Amino acid sequence: MQGEGIYAGAPSVFLRTYRCNLTCTWCDSKYTWLDQEKSEAGVEYALMPTSVLMDKITSYGCRHLVLTGGEPLLHQRVLAPILGSLKRDGYFIEVETNGTIAPSTELSESVDCFNVSPKISNSMIDESVRIRPDSIRAFVLSEKAWFKFVVCDLKDVAEIEGMLSRFGISRERVMLMPEGIDEATLLARSRWLVDICKEKGFRFSLRLHILLYGNRRGT
Repeated sequence: MQGEGIYAGAPSVFLRTYRCNLTCTWCDSKYTWLDQEKSEAGVEYALMPTSVLMDKITSYGCRHLVLTGGEPLLHQRVLAPILGSLKRDGYFIEVETNGTIAPSTELSESVDCFNVSPKISNSMIDESVRIRPDSIRAFVLSEKAWFKFVVCDLKDVAEIEGMLSRFGISRERVMLMPEGIDEATLLARSRWLVDICKEKGFRFSLRLHILLYGNRRGT
């Protein structure tokens, strides 16, 4: 089940890719950062031929695919034909990305929704690394993107407002999501963040998978 974003609650199949080009301090999937040469195949990652991967995805009988990571657009050259094949078979395809890499034309043709999560200063990543203006503008122009921002405290909201003005992001396409990997933190931050969303015209996104299953893999 999709736990975040505009399609939260939708039954989904997840394809999680390996590696990321950012190292956000609050990341809940740091295991995807590991150096492939130092990681154990079959434990931290699984290598699959395309045919096996396709059989695995289609075996669930669910036609809503969420491509996530890591940062999946690091692998878009390889993934584009796979997504194209799934799209032709009637799949609805979401891609979750940090917004630092613009999607190729081939990939974009198969994607129904980009969940773009630009990182703000609470990620503890230098702005020159986490914000790539040309890439963000490419997502804005695609008209397939929803922008999800992770919020830790009130000062984050002013920074987000600045990004909307800078890149021409429509607030109707913006979701604010509380940072947290436990129920207590999420609910505490949600209470005041919901009010901000109502005041400013943003959507609110919770993290349903954390509330239902806790911060563990495979949910």
